[in-house]
Amino acid sequence: MTTQKAKEKTIVIEIPEAVGVFDSFADLQAAIYDLRMSGFSRRDISLLGDEAALQDKLGSAFWRAKDLEDDPHAPRAAFVSEEAIGELEGAIAGGFFFLGSAIAMTAMLTPLSTLAASIAAVAIGGTPGAILGTLLARRVGQHHKDYYAHQIENGGILLWVRTENKDKEALATKILKGHSGKDVHVHGWTK
Repeated sequence: MTTQKAKEKTIVIEIPEAVGVFDSFADLQAAIYDLRMSGFSRRDISLLGDEAALQDKLGSAFWRAKDLEDDPHAPRAAFVSEEAIGELEGAIAGGFFFLGSAIAMTAMLTPLSTLAASIAAVAIGGTPGAILGTLLARRVGQHHKDYYAHQIENGGILLWVRTENKDKEALATKILKGHSGKDVHVHGWTK
């Protein structure tokens, strides 16, 4: 029973937070970029956690964005931009290409290997790795898209912004509303 109580414990910090709900990833991303350009740090901005975190924290597979806007138990996650996902996909695909090529080149390391044989080893060894890396990278990208699509299906993408003073509150709510944020308001706590 003490484990259950520890699991349910929520730490509340008395820093006001602006919250808004977005119907599209493009509007969300534009709002976040404007928030960042206006002086809000990455630590000030959070999104709703993924499905596993929701089930772990709330114990329910069904939820609506409206129900979680002001819920201190709602799990949080950091925003990951499309650019960062693209970089991750490139790193995965490139890493597997490099690994396959390195293995093939290691096998070719003899005094008798020619430049042509070495190039062929890189191409032959790297291609299967690149294909595997590309497939894994696509899976990462699809997971990212599914995360946002699922939130939109459940009422919208939730965005919270910590606001340390009245000026930041006004700025955050103006930016959220300016990018089609719905039900934009400030509550007096943050997690």
